[in-house]
Amino acid sequence: MARKILNEKMNQLRGGMIVKNLDIEQKQHHNTLHFTSATTPNLAYASLPFLIKLLSKKYDEETVPISEVQEYDDRVEIGGAAHDFEVMATLEKHVGSCEYYKVQMNVKYNGLTAIERGIKIQLDLIGKGTPTWMIPGAFYKENRFAHNTRMYPRYDFEGGEGDPMASDYWSFRSDRAALPAVFAWNEDMSAALCTDEMSDIGLTGLGFSGNKEGTSVWLNFPYREEPITFHSPVDPQPADCQFHRFEPGEKRQLEFKLYVGTADLHDYDPFIREMYRQYQDIHALNPWIEVEEAAELTAHGLYTWHYNPRHHILNETAAFDREFNGNVKGQGDRPHMHVAWVSGAPYAFSLLTYGRQHDIEHYSEAAVNVLNKIASGVSPSGIFWAEWTEERGWGSGWNPHRDWLQARTISEATLFMIRALDIEKKQGVHHPDWEDAVLSNLSFAMTCQRQDGNFGSYYHCDTGAVEEWDGAGGMLWIAALLEGSSYFGRTDFREAAQKAGHYYQSFIHNEFIYGAPEDVHLTPTSEDAYNALVAYILLYEADQNSTWLDLAKKAADWMMTFRWTYNIEFPQHTMLKQLDFRSRGADQASPSNQHLHNYGLFCFPELMRLWRYTGDRYYLDRNRDHLACFLQCVAREGGDFNAYKGMVTERFYNTNCFQPKGMMLTLSHAWCVGLVLYASQAAAEYLEELDLQDSEKRVLD
Repeated sequence: MARKILNEKMNQLRGGMIVKNLDIEQKQHHNTLHFTSATTPNLAYASLPFLIKLLSKKYDEETVPISEVQEYDDRVEIGGAAHDFEVMATLEKHVGSCEYYKVQMNVKYNGLTAIERGIKIQLDLIGKGTPTWMIPGAFYKENRFAHNTRMYPRYDFEGGEGDPMASDYWSFRSDRAALPAVFAWNEDMSAALCTDEMSDIGLTGLGFSGNKEGTSVWLNFPYREEPITFHSPVDPQPADCQFHRFEPGEKRQLEFKLYVGTADLHDYDPFIREMYRQYQDIHALNPWIEVEEAAELTAHGLYTWHYNPRHHILNETAAFDREFNGNVKGQGDRPHMHVAWVSGAPYAFSLLTYGRQHDIEHYSEAAVNVLNKIASGVSPSGIFWAEWTEERGWGSGWNPHRDWLQARTISEATLFMIRALDIEKKQGVHHPDWEDAVLSNLSFAMTCQRQDGNFGSYYHCDTGAVEEWDGAGGMLWIAALLEGSSYFGRTDFREAAQKAGHYYQSFIHNEFIYGAPEDVHLTPTSEDAYNALVAYILLYEADQNSTWLDLAKKAADWMMTFRWTYNIEFPQHTMLKQLDFRSRGADQASPSNQHLHNYGLFCFPELMRLWRYTGDRYYLDRNRDHLACFLQCVAREGGDFNAYKGMVTERFYNTNCFQPKGMMLTLSHAWCVGLVLYASQAAAEYLEELDLQDSEKRVLD
């Protein structure tokens, strides 16, 4: 028996969003709640098949069915009792950026003796097709290709036979997620469950399963990590299943949100926006310093701790503990330099602009020396070498094969060499060697570009042959070619960039952009999103084609799935807890590298311009969050969080991955220092709009 419980007015379209219907079906004296999309009535739906599932250490599963339903104008109340548990839940429909149900569930244990149980709240999806997934920041679609050289959790509909990190089901701690939500899609619809990181019975969890038996997403109270715990690619740990000890008569309240959307892969965006809007009022920002001070500190830090005057490079790392560094003969500092990405041209450019603007000659001279070094490192194929090391000189970097050079690293170096050329030209300073190196790289990109626009991802360092076409690692050639077109007056560079824009848009439409960093082969990462945003904003600025702007918006929305919406509850005695570090605005590096990082500052200027072009305040707010987050933990003096003045770490550990939650890596990284310097200088143009002052006290509009 099915009964409509919402009046006709609630079944109309509101604000362009599709209103969802809720039906109740009764079978064998038990009820199931169906949430049906208005676009696919009777074809697909999500259902709550029971109130809760009780999980024991013996892997028994017992359900508390829905046996009571009370319907009101503004809510539905459901209840049931079994196995000494009594559960009552209230579902209220809310309309904001999208429609969703807010669920408040009261659980009471009526047993006579204490027991340990886990609670699982499950949503089943009915519809056609193999499911796909997203846990923001932590899991995307199948997450890892079977042929990927990097090992981390992978979804396999068939169960992942022979692959220790592949499975048809996964459960994770919520603190792995930028928003504690799990999304699922099939051919007909999508659905999601969302909760808070912490609950009345501890850290929560997120999970999903998709196989021949069905498709489900769920929440765990407290968390479970199954079938393994992903601690690192080389160190998977056993499953970690937590339980709560219920005492007789104990009452607990659990809260979550339930969302049903269309089959459109971008339909996560309205729900993430709505959850972010709510978290804005709860999770405050806490920048330690202003952007002017941040720029001054990081310029000092980049020059003092990372510039290597002997080799004219930016050392990739500098140890916090200088005494230790001396005791190990300087090995805490890494005298290696990538030409971009984790060192090199982008950060030399930032130091150069700061030195020129503030007339600090030794900063400018150091930056020019680094850029001279990079310009001298052109491989036999005509593109930059990826990396210089003290031990080996020029080489290929951290790629799957020692003879390969990766497109993103090289194109990013080319882009910032062009930007440095432009800065110097305005100063009346010319660098013919830089120009020759840049033209060699841009000409290579033109030569290797396939007819469909693909630049390829990996090149042979000697022959220049494209060794791997898969992935979006070459996307940043678009930006380099466009800025090269302006600098050199070459229309053919712009035409090649536009051709590439048409090719790489498929990655954005597919909501799965992968292949940017050298060290995580063909992996979806936040860095892929940054590159896509930069490329498509520059394409839009080149010809004002609205298609490029729409793609830039979609890339930015996908980027926000990696960006923290809330402040993590760090353990009491950890460094990040003691520092009152606020995680709202930080980005997860990738599902493979689960730690918070500041690389999103790379596209800070482009995201500000996207906000101006669209008028969408969301982009301004989330860009402010990212900057404000990393105006924390810039060492203001020697000894600040045990670092030296101007140092910035790469990693803030948000979960049980690589290191315990609440730790930070005690190394300063050239790229982390350099990006704070880069973004702080760019932010000076927008101080009034960013309004970083009193951000902890201010409730955002």
